[in-house]
Amino acid sequence: MKTIIERLNDIVSSAFEKTGYAAKYGTVRVSDRPDLCQYQCNGAMAAAKEYHKAPIAIAGEVAAAISVYDAFDTAEAVNPGFINMNINPEFLAGVVQEMSEDERLGVPVPEKPKMIIVDYGGANVAKPLHVGHLRPATIGESIKRICAFAGHHVIGDVHLGDWGLQMGLIIAELRKRQPDLPYFDENYTGEWPESPPFTITDLEEIYPAASTRSKEDEEFRSEAEENTRKLQENYEPYMAIWRHIMKVSVEDLRRNYDRLDVHFDLWKGESDVESYIPDMVEDLKAKGLAHESDGALVVDVTEESDRKELPPCIILKSNGATLYATTDLATIIEREKLYKPDQMVYVADKRQALHFTQVFRVAKKAGLLGRDTELTHIGFGTMNGPDGKPFKTRDGGILRLEELQRQIVDEVREKMRENRDYDEEELNEISEKVGLAALKYGDLSNQASKDYAFDIERFASFEGNTGPYILYTIVRIGSVIKKFVDEGGEIDEDEPLLPPVTESESDLYRTIAGFPEMIDSAYRELAPHKVCQYVFTLADALNHFYHETKIVSEPDRERRNSYLRLIGLVKRVLEKGIELIGFSAPEKM
Repeated sequence: MKTIIERLNDIVSSAFEKTGYAAKYGTVRVSDRPDLCQYQCNGAMAAAKEYHKAPIAIAGEVAAAISVYDAFDTAEAVNPGFINMNINPEFLAGVVQEMSEDERLGVPVPEKPKMIIVDYGGANVAKPLHVGHLRPATIGESIKRICAFAGHHVIGDVHLGDWGLQMGLIIAELRKRQPDLPYFDENYTGEWPESPPFTITDLEEIYPAASTRSKEDEEFRSEAEENTRKLQENYEPYMAIWRHIMKVSVEDLRRNYDRLDVHFDLWKGESDVESYIPDMVEDLKAKGLAHESDGALVVDVTEESDRKELPPCIILKSNGATLYATTDLATIIEREKLYKPDQMVYVADKRQALHFTQVFRVAKKAGLLGRDTELTHIGFGTMNGPDGKPFKTRDGGILRLEELQRQIVDEVREKMRENRDYDEEELNEISEKVGLAALKYGDLSNQASKDYAFDIERFASFEGNTGPYILYTIVRIGSVIKKFVDEGGEIDEDEPLLPPVTESESDLYRTIAGFPEMIDSAYRELAPHKVCQYVFTLADALNHFYHETKIVSEPDRERRNSYLRLIGLVKRVLEKGIELIGFSAPEKM
């Protein structure tokens, strides 16, 4: 089905044509001034330049032509050349009725779905997830869900950091602590132990200790670099340690990501593309793209349109070691080989913009992917504390992500206790869901590229633009419908929605009708915050309608049935919206 804006565009474009002007000027949008009108068209302003005519004159002719269509209640030309329009309530009800009958709520399926890979998460193994991992996880998961709902084939890849110097450091530290392990005995010929010689808690202490030691002890760092080289040459004793690290780390990462309701289709890492690197390096050399610079192998990426010269992309360091750029390029090769994606989306800190510019340009210059394949970096800003500084623990350390989640769930639990009595098990179950909503909505309601202050008390509030407020609205609707049905009432789903009669009802209809456009915009811009903006607007419109309208006690049966069907549709739309953001609603709050 066509969206409401598409339908209005068709009508207004036709009106422009009928009055002798190009149809392209008939673009309609939601009004910037809802106090004056519901929809507007500014095409007469642009048409005036082409037709050398006063914009208000063009607007007047088009407005008169629009008035013959049933879709609009009023169409008026306003100086200096705007066309202000209000929609016909019956037409609006018809559009929303069609949405209610569509399992996709009016969101069309694309004729040619894309294959999209979303690279997000980016966790390093052997380290706990901390607050810095929240944004790539929540933004990436939401983008994946938005693209999938928009009708595309989407693959989410965690892209683990599992192959660099950190591995060499852990091995060196492990040797210092447990030198008698068989992995360090050159004469050992038996089977490697099945059980890891460490737990995730051990690893969380081993890596920072090793990292600190490497900065103070040059010999230790050299040993770690040698360990890394051996590992990357598949030295079996170190490969056995690496497999232990991976097993212990991935189990812990899965547990933490699952609690965030973040899920990946692929659990690949840098190590998975190691075999592609030698051929890729030779290919870059053969194409004349890679050359030596101070002993390193680099590719120049500066283009004529650049205002200043960009540093070259380093493919291999002077000692032959690989870098993130190397494995990112090899990953592009593997993805092209296995999936032939139309687009690859990378969700990473905006401070990595130069890195991705370099990698994308090398990939395009070297023909490592399809000519039309899009490479997109979604650069996100920093999550700060209420003081505007990077989020830290009270003693200045980096806060673990599961600790942040625990804090916000505790905050929600206390707020719920203040409002009513709950069974303790029920309270814990509900507060987990509401806490996740507070956490994710608090993050995603901000435009990805912007820094923001994460205020636990504000984000856990049940009032205002928050996740708990959205959930409370969904639960309220469910409660109204359940009470009506439990008391013997019936909702006839076959009866049509009636045209809105009050301002709050009309606003609710129009907000629902805007859902497909919002999905299209959020998909094209890869912008989860647009979904957040929409669900808050819809929840607010519902609550205004609820407070001004006698829904269950409405004496007219058909009108009451229409009200109940309408709020039921709002619930469906809100539930789909929060699903795209990455959380779900409890049955009661």
